[in-house]
Amino acid sequence: MPLIKSAIKRAKQNPVRQDRRKPVKSLMKTMMKKMEDFMKDGKKDEATKILPQTHRAIDMAAKINIIHKNNAARKKAKMARLVASK
Repeated sequence: MPLIKSAIKRAKQNPVRQDRRKPVKSLMKTMMKKMEDFMKDGKKDEATKILPQTHRAIDMAAKINIIHKNNAARKKAKMARLVASK
């Protein structure tokens, strides 16, 4: 247990902030996984349909500083390359 006042406050804030970030990061990961699964199964039409939703989820995570903007750009490019490749 922390002894310093600021450390006590941090210990209270961290779980609250983690709970706030979790759904956004989870949605982003879920959408990326769906894209990869669709492409693995050869369902390019479905993957193309959910590409904008995947980009939106990644952008939202970057907007609220869950991931860095360059990391978001890299993930979006990876998803676009995945759809374009096959």
